Amino acid sequence: MAKSKKSIFFCQNCGHEENKWLGQCPVCREWNTFVEEKITASGNPKSVLASVKEVEILSLNDVETEHEERIYTKIGELDRVLGGGIVPGSLILVGGDPGIGKSTLLLQVCRELGGDQRKILYISGEESLRQIKLRAKRMGEFSETVFLLSETNLEKIQGVLESRRPEIVIIDSIQTMYSEAVGSAPGSVSQVRESTNVFMQLAKGLGISIFIVGHVTKEGTVAGPRVLEHMVDTVLYFEGDRHASYRILRAVKNRFGSTNEIGVFEMRQDGLKEVENPSEYMLEGRPENASGSVVACSMEGTRPILIEIQALVCPTNFGMPRRTAAGTDYNRVNLLMAVLEKRIGFPLSNHDAYVNIAGGIKMNEPAVDLGIVLAIVSSYKNRPLDEKTIVFGEVGLSGEVRAVNMPEQRVAEAKKLGFTTCILPEASVKMVKSIKGIRVIGVKSVNEAIQLL
Repeated sequence: MAKSKKSIFFCQNCGHEENKWLGQCPVCREWNTFVEEKITASGNPKSVLASVKEVEILSLNDVETEHEERIYTKIGELDRVLGGGIVPGSLILVGGDPGIGKSTLLLQVCRELGGDQRKILYISGEESLRQIKLRAKRMGEFSETVFLLSETNLEKIQGVLESRRPEIVIIDSIQTMYSEAVGSAPGSVSQVRESTNVFMQLAKGLGISIFIVGHVTKEGTVAGPRVLEHMVDTVLYFEGDRHASYRILRAVKNRFGSTNEIGVFEMRQDGLKEVENPSEYMLEGRPENASGSVVACSMEGTRPILIEIQALVCPTNFGMPRRTAAGTDYNRVNLLMAVLEKRIGFPLSNHDAYVNIAGGIKMNEPAVDLGIVLAIVSSYKNRPLDEKTIVFGEVGLSGEVRAVNMPEQRVAEAKKLGFTTCILPEASVKMVKSIKGIRVIGVKSVNEAIQLL
């Protein structure tokens, strides 16, 4: 007997389909990611040849490229990450840990855009209208053009969007939406994929900019199929410890701008406040005359950020030394310590080493290598470095200090914050000669930098 329904197994990580359960996904190689879902067999497909004549094909030279007017949110850090503002008709996914500030940021977007008399609809599937109102009262007054809807039925939401035609829509969250045409429970692979597909068609067809809030897994990625990130135009991630005061907004995908920019916010009682100078914010509370503390400079897109690198090196009490890295790559720290032991002759194999980037920020740019090396040497020798000195440069396996990109912006940022000396690769010195008021010293090797300091 033919069955009207059958079971299909989906990989929650990449969306791959199989007819039976597998322990490991053959596509993404992840373990225990397959879930079973019931699907209904569809009818006969329509003839494709009948609609071929209706398809319009254009030459690449005939496609118009008019400048798209963006919608500015008046939140400078968010506009920076989006590439200059919201593109009409775009679909934006916002992910992050619970309590990190996703709903707070989007409610602030509603408040700012409502002041321009733009029609905004906030759709919540997790909170009641009263809960949203209580959170909104802490932020201030809202315009009458901001509307709320507490609904999870996808068909009803689609009808409201087609009839009311708002300019901006907030979906909080995509895991709570469900379609009656899909038999699985809300939050499943099929429901998330179907809901995102419907919102994508509404955004492109009606010219509505839609923000989608997505839950994250314990690994920090958006819950649901990986295809969810491929369907949207922009993917934003909130980073940072929710118990700390600052938040970092990072774009991991952006069809309308760069993915290298970050936005820095500070969580306060009345919402998220922009941090216009992250370098000054990250260097607050630096210790004075403490060994193992070095200021380095990292680039996030076009923005230089000064960070404090701390290191603690002490003799080990066990046969195997302990290595710990917070805020930077653990393997990179081990590599740099091996360079110090082989090229400089420091006996670090019998010492524990703890490296930390103060403030909890994560930096993996190679330009912080020289800062990590000098912080380890400063702690090992127990000699503090000059507080007005900043360093940056990539360290190779031969102990050489290699050039990094955009040294002019890094030196200019250091000068603006009151630093008097900058140690950088010798190959980058000629690019910063035009900057006056700060002493620039070029080094070719790690040994030269250590002897200098």
